[in-house]
Amino acid sequence: MRSRLLNARPPEIGFLTLTLLIALAMPLQASSSISEDQKAGLTRYALATGQLASVLRFADSLKGETGQFLRAHLLLESGQVPESVAALGRITEGQYHRGEAGLLLGQLMLGKGEMAEAEKWLELAAETGFGETRQKALYQLAELARSAGGTDKAGKILADMDEGYWAAVGYLNLSSDYAREDLNPARALVALRVALAMAEKDELRDRNAELRSRLLVRASYLSYQHGEYEKAISFLEKVSLETYSTPQALYLHGLALSERGNQRSAMQSWHRAKKYPLAYPGVADAWIGMGRGYDLSGYLGQAGEAYLAANAAYESERVTLRKLADRISAQGAYKALVEDARDSDLEWFLADSRTLTQPRMAYLLEFLEKPAAQRAVSRVARLVELGRTLDRQAGDLTVFIETLEQQLGRLTGSGGQPAMPGLLRQQDILEKAVDGVSNVTKNELQKQQIKKLHQSLAATAEALESLDARVARRPAELRKQLQQSRALKARTQQHRNETDRLTARAEELLDALALKYVAEQEQRMAFAVDKTEQQIAHLYEYLALKNLEEAKP
Repeated sequence: MRSRLLNARPPEIGFLTLTLLIALAMPLQASSSISEDQKAGLTRYALATGQLASVLRFADSLKGETGQFLRAHLLLESGQVPESVAALGRITEGQYHRGEAGLLLGQLMLGKGEMAEAEKWLELAAETGFGETRQKALYQLAELARSAGGTDKAGKILADMDEGYWAAVGYLNLSSDYAREDLNPARALVALRVALAMAEKDELRDRNAELRSRLLVRASYLSYQHGEYEKAISFLEKVSLETYSTPQALYLHGLALSERGNQRSAMQSWHRAKKYPLAYPGVADAWIGMGRGYDLSGYLGQAGEAYLAANAAYESERVTLRKLADRISAQGAYKALVEDARDSDLEWFLADSRTLTQPRMAYLLEFLEKPAAQRAVSRVARLVELGRTLDRQAGDLTVFIETLEQQLGRLTGSGGQPAMPGLLRQQDILEKAVDGVSNVTKNELQKQQIKKLHQSLAATAEALESLDARVARRPAELRKQLQQSRALKARTQQHRNETDRLTARAEELLDALALKYVAEQEQRMAFAVDKTEQQIAHLYEYLALKNLEEAKP
């Protein structure tokens, strides 16, 4: 059960700094019209989603204590670690956001392997933080203690935590240590029951359901290992049928029922588990379990057929895995595993669906169980998105440059003096006409209207006098803007080239991890094939001996 949450910051390969450079090169025309609250909200959203490029351009303009913390967080996420550490350190000495800053520093130190420094910052976060910040800090402190062998200390830390997700995960990890240290499962089961109670307070329903299923499967496995089959069955019957743990739960449910002598019900559970892809834990064993169930029930012919069916399924899966490896080698793991999972109209090695019962999602989910795989996929995804952002920016700049070129062409084609003589003549004619009318005005209302006309004409004359100079300067201004736009487009292309280079490198790392994972899966299927062949050989040997016994006079 891989439940440990790794909050250590992964080593980046430089593209976040590139993101910052691109963001700083983006136009600033809209940032001045955004309020401080809007900037803070947009920044929080960007930090939560990883889409930093859109907010880095106004990072320096964030004001107040919250603004300073968000800016420091942006610096950290954009790869400017020294500047971020200094800024976060100053925040921890202030009055606001001390806990959040301490948590970020603690997680950063964990990633660097500086455990003593990490513990110092995490303790500060636990003392000064609130809500989720405090719970995360306490969880990390418990993990530090547990990793150092201090299960008692970890238990005391967890006891001070509020009910919820982080406390539940902490007790789940603690139960693993208890199960490893103790011959009796009592302490481990108590920790799991506490974790179940804590998980009930998690307000995120999907996360709650997934964690609850993992806890129940873990508790059932411990009970089964120590011969408490009824207890194992009671745990497994509470597992949701719509979580990642469902196939493994069905397999364990069948095992427990089989040990109780209920082979028919056991085979029903294994049959349901067989409907899931072989990538999931427990599914391959469920295929063999069907043969075992028939064997224990005395149906040796059906047992042989079940073992042969399992053998054929494993061999077919090996072929599928080889095809997947070839596809990864040809197209890359990101395309073969991730992007194809998003597009339901693309053919893959089996029919597409976003449900747990489809091989594509099964292999992707199983692959992403490993933290290294999560980091590798995330790195490629962010680089791909960055490349798309650069392409959009380059397209916008191309349109802008073409517009400037057209305007400049019209101005230079007219000599930079569009209709100026005609405008001046019209101004002169209007002034003379108003003067002529003013000589024949008789009442006060007409005089007031004539006065307003004179004022309007005077303003127009002043504007025309300055228009000539402005029109003369316009081509030079357009040329300057055109030069700046072309330079920005060239820089964008440079960033695009650098992004392509980093993407290729990140994809190589992801491909290596994916190919290793597929090879491990193929080896697992090979072991399963060997196991079924052994079962078939034993069964045929038994039948042969039985026939010999029956043939004796």
